[in-house]
Amino acid sequence: MSSFDDHGFPVIHLSDDGWSTENEATATCFCGAVQLILPLQKPGLINRHVCHCIDCRKIGSAFYQSNITVADSHLKHVRGEDNFTTFSELKTVRADASMVNYFCKTCGTLMYRRGARFPDMTILRTGTVDDLSLAETKLRPQVEQFIERRVAWSVPIEGAAQVVGMHQPSDIEGIP
Repeated sequence: MSSFDDHGFPVIHLSDDGWSTENEATATCFCGAVQLILPLQKPGLINRHVCHCIDCRKIGSAFYQSNITVADSHLKHVRGEDNFTTFSELKTVRADASMVNYFCKTCGTLMYRRGARFPDMTILRTGTVDDLSLAETKLRPQVEQFIERRVAWSVPIEGAAQVVGMHQPSDIEGIP
């Protein structure tokens, strides 16, 4: 039995001040020290995807990661920007390009990644979004990438584009 905060969101971390509107929502680390506001619509919301690449597996300790790509210009730090620690990869598994991973220093939650191949964009982890219902609606994945790395027991997401290798946001125009 889970408890709920004042906004009706399940309390799944140590913070209880998450919220969402038609246009924005909060994302919070497990301990609540870091909180962001992300856009839920274009132009700030660029795409929503599940990634099966080896980097995402390892950095997220799972067989795939659900991600939200947002324009840096639309990402707001409510608190904890000074509470990040970073881990930088000089070369990712799939490219000779750097990627910086931003973790909460207190609880270790990976909040987002920024890479040289994605200027002016941030790749947030969908699991940090406080309003869990958004994963079924506005933040539902529209594409799965690196499907050649998908584990055999994981089935494709119904309605999501299936891409070998990495997708480009322009490749998925028109997909809800």
